[in-house]
Amino acid sequence: MGWLFEDLKLSTGPSVWHITDIVRQEKLANLSSLSRCLLRRSPENSHQEKEWGEFLGFLQKHKKVATGKDECFQFFILPPKEGSGFSCTFAYYRERGKPSECPLGAQTCNLSAKASERPEKTNQHNLVRANPSFLTTLAHTHSGWIFGAIAEFVDNSRDAKATKLEISIDMIFSRATGREIPMLCIIDDGCGMNHQEMLCMVSFGHNQPDVDDPNRIGRFGIGFKTGAMKLGKDALVLTQTSNSRSIAFLSQTLNEGKDNLEIPIVSYYRYGQFMELDKQNETLFKHNLKAIKEFSPFDKYLIGQKVGLFSREGTGTHIYIWNLDEWGSNYSLQWESGITGGSSFHQGDIFIRSRRVRARPGQMTQTVPLDYSLRSYLEVIFLDPRIKIYVQGSQVKSRPLARSLSKTVVENCTIMGKPVQLTLGCNQLEWEQANCGIFLYWHGRLIEAYKRVGSMMHNGDKGRGVIGVIDVTDLMADDNGHVWVHNNKQGFQDCEAYAELETWLGEKSDRYLDEHVDKVELKASSGVYKPDNEWVQCDKCRKWRMLSHGFNSKTLPLQWFCYMKPFNGKCEIPEQEVEPGVITVSSKRQGYSFSADPQEIKGKLSGQAVGTSKNRGGNVSSHTVDDDQANDYLERRKKLRRRCRKS
Repeated sequence: MGWLFEDLKLSTGPSVWHITDIVRQEKLANLSSLSRCLLRRSPENSHQEKEWGEFLGFLQKHKKVATGKDECFQFFILPPKEGSGFSCTFAYYRERGKPSECPLGAQTCNLSAKASERPEKTNQHNLVRANPSFLTTLAHTHSGWIFGAIAEFVDNSRDAKATKLEISIDMIFSRATGREIPMLCIIDDGCGMNHQEMLCMVSFGHNQPDVDDPNRIGRFGIGFKTGAMKLGKDALVLTQTSNSRSIAFLSQTLNEGKDNLEIPIVSYYRYGQFMELDKQNETLFKHNLKAIKEFSPFDKYLIGQKVGLFSREGTGTHIYIWNLDEWGSNYSLQWESGITGGSSFHQGDIFIRSRRVRARPGQMTQTVPLDYSLRSYLEVIFLDPRIKIYVQGSQVKSRPLARSLSKTVVENCTIMGKPVQLTLGCNQLEWEQANCGIFLYWHGRLIEAYKRVGSMMHNGDKGRGVIGVIDVTDLMADDNGHVWVHNNKQGFQDCEAYAELETWLGEKSDRYLDEHVDKVELKASSGVYKPDNEWVQCDKCRKWRMLSHGFNSKTLPLQWFCYMKPFNGKCEIPEQEVEPGVITVSSKRQGYSFSADPQEIKGKLSGQAVGTSKNRGGNVSSHTVDDDQANDYLERRKKLRRRCRKS
């Protein structure tokens, strides 16, 4: 029980008292000669507030005094006066160890302590309380893009070494509304959390690490809270480790109208086949469990059903969110269940209802699926995807961008003493959707997508289909462990390193466009950008295998393993690295001079077409153009020149 002492001498008084006895008030004489203090309630949760009222109500009803003591003082807690309420009461106290007599019964009480004449003063704790409205404030972290909230849970699952993550929206019956409501379910098979780790997750922030761990994405201590409160008003967490199980309830509904935030946690510790309470007493356990049952759709049977999803030795974390964020008269998220065993066009998905595209400088296209399709976003969320992710029951097929490019070029550089590597290339799907730009990853997780740099920013169609991939983990961190990424992990801070990076990316992208895209290229109108190599991921070891040249990856089964054709190998074989692809070097972007001799131009075109050139990776390409194609091109150029002169 928390107490507030309005007395100078007791400014360091105990927050927990040991009640030694409760006696009738008339048995204590001359209490008025003792020092007196005003005792106000300071409960840490609704359970303690209820206990306070019951305690003072008992003293008032039976006209009794509670006696207690600690190392320094002995206390006599008086019953509150009739009609005064139970917000506060008075207590007399004396210092222990001084000569005094206070016999009980018919004898009088001769006390040596004199009544205090100094005025009562209000004593305030130097602590900060969290008002429940702060939960709404946390939701604003992801107000610009709701998928950023879901990404927080994906990050936590990867940090927990999960191999499987399921995200779905199911319907569940709510006693409060008397109907079925949608509930977002996020389930992984990671290592789970014990009581202390669960407490850290629901607490408001924690000490940031002094060293930036490249194997962890989570860092700021607010991901779960900001993500959950953006997605819905109420969230229940069920987690299990090899020797513990915990339940936590973060709820706006539970805390509505309260002055202090309450987060019920129930924890068990495993002893063999038995589960016993961990870190809390029986009374607090019952209070917390009652709050969960009263303000959530979960009763003991549904909780038991969800716990049953863990195997005997299984670990993992389940997160259930309901009272989902609303968009007008509907929900912000829209979901489709899909067809089991159907084609890729019939797979389930979760969409942002508005289907709005995020604003990017120079972008004109409205076809950016990863902005409003969760499946499309999760396809590229990791630079090196290993975890199996399921959306609405069907597996997400990862799309590692660096392995899906044609005319691949790898650029290496050192920026501010930190090495960076940029992979550039053309992607047919992005060309069809009129997209382009750089994908920036931090700790292997996508932070910015389709970032236009250089000339891409000034022309909506410039660099169409050109994609860059870069990991900036080292560059976006200083030597003191500080990182230059926003706490919502959807952008980078404005800093010197980021400014230098933007300049370098613009230079390399423009150079790539000059040498490999904006050139005189004679090819069939039906030509497409095919990846330099086809890749497939093993469903067991999660390694990527390069397919033999000419093999059609669309003929592979949905579940493919290393022993199958065309790899015919073992999971123990190391994974191949992405190599630069075959490219063609041609003329600069400035074009050709019209004053040049046509035969000279024809000779240059033929020489460039049949000539070979090496790229940064040492690969060689060869391209042949016949005379008819060259003549057709020259005729078109002559007609264009005549039209220009007439105008």
